[in-house]
Amino acid sequence: MAEIEPIDVMHLGRERVICCWRVDDVLIDPGPESSSETLIAALAGFEPRALLLTHIHFDHAGAAGALARRWPALEIYVHEAGASHLADPERLVASARRLYGADFDRLWGAVVPIPAERLSILRGGETIHGCVVEATPGHARHHVCFFHRDSGRAFVGDTAGVRIPPCDYTLAPTPPPDIDLEAWERSLRTIERHAPASLGLTHFGLVEDVPAQLEALRGWLARWGPEARALEPGDFERRLREQIAEGCDAGTAAVFQQAAPAEQLYLGLRRYWDQQAGAANESFTDRR
Repeated sequence: MAEIEPIDVMHLGRERVICCWRVDDVLIDPGPESSSETLIAALAGFEPRALLLTHIHFDHAGAAGALARRWPALEIYVHEAGASHLADPERLVASARRLYGADFDRLWGAVVPIPAERLSILRGGETIHGCVVEATPGHARHHVCFFHRDSGRAFVGDTAGVRIPPCDYTLAPTPPPDIDLEAWERSLRTIERHAPASLGLTHFGLVEDVPAQLEALRGWLARWGPEARALEPGDFERRLREQIAEGCDAGTAAVFQQAAPAEQLYLGLRRYWDQQAGAANESFTDRR
């Protein structure tokens, strides 16, 4: 049986925000470079063989370059649509700095380029290090999930949502720029088709009631997706924070805000609806 360990990388010194998963000698989603020393200390001298990235957002993959530099033999697997940003992160970092401003370095640390020849490209359908790989867009177009055959656990990145124990509240992380609600539903069906025994979330930890988790995520998207189209940003953020506070203690609510800031959830959904409206307008123009 595989040895599976969740490692809390203690993002900004706080528990339960970001979980890196160790599966035997493989790491899945190491977290940001700003938390890499915590991860390395937790490994206690253990040198991983491979790094599997569900996607390239900094809270999941920001440490990849620094770890690649630390361990020259480390294999790094990433979806083809994200690989170029790992090899040359300048544009990705510049875009993120516009979103995070002066907080970027504190939140994410240094983003170290990875030589392109160090990157192993995924498209979906591969089997690597005991995991079946599936492309699962919706949160990000370059998102993949890893279905570990021996344990039956699916390492799902952000596709199955954010759930911070001990609270059972679930939300969908919907930051810009790639949110696609139709693609997300197809990705949830992909997870269901594999019928995993459990889910490994990056935010945060183990979920054993898989059907309930996926339905909770669907329910959140069904409610808050339309809310982002109907509400002003301040109202969306206030109502969401109120809902989280109803079911969670104050400390856990603060973890939710750090793992999935309400203002970013609004921005990603709002961008999705604006794109939908633009596509509809283009279609109408084409029919004239």
